[in-house]
Amino acid sequence: MQLRVRWFRVTVCGFVLTSACSAAGVASDGRPVVVDHVDGDTIVVRLNGHDEHMRLIGIDTPETKHPTKPVECYGPEAAAFTAGLLPEGTVVRIERDVEPRDHFGRLLVYLYRAADGVFVNAELARQGLARPLEIAPNDAHSVDLLAASREARSARRGIWHACEPQP
Repeated sequence: MQLRVRWFRVTVCGFVLTSACSAAGVASDGRPVVVDHVDGDTIVVRLNGHDEHMRLIGIDTPETKHPTKPVECYGPEAAAFTAGLLPEGTVVRIERDVEPRDHFGRLLVYLYRAADGVFVNAELARQGLARPLEIAPNDAHSVDLLAASREARSARRGIWHACEPQP
């Protein structure tokens, strides 16, 4: 058995029970808050006064805005689900893994809705809106995300129903 130590995992803000936000889309107490949506697995969060594009680690939703690919099956549904789960103004808790950014400069994160602790990456997989995507060394939650995806596939939810050939 290999023991791996994760020196760089950081929780950006603590557990939160409320989601007090100002009209400007900034949490009144400085906590990270959703300010925009890009697609199903990429959002924009205001963090420390700056807007950061954040890519959810461990999952891949179907494409909706790729510059060289067409809109993929269930891409619009995944993007709409993410926008509904994290409306603008939602306070979030961010967990990082080993590699901080992808080659596009996006911050790589595990994201939790602060008000109730919903693990957004896993919820997308559980609802059948994302496939698991393990890219080492950012794989701290790969077992949980794979399990959530298998649950959705067994239940034929989302992409596993609409986008996969029927047996």
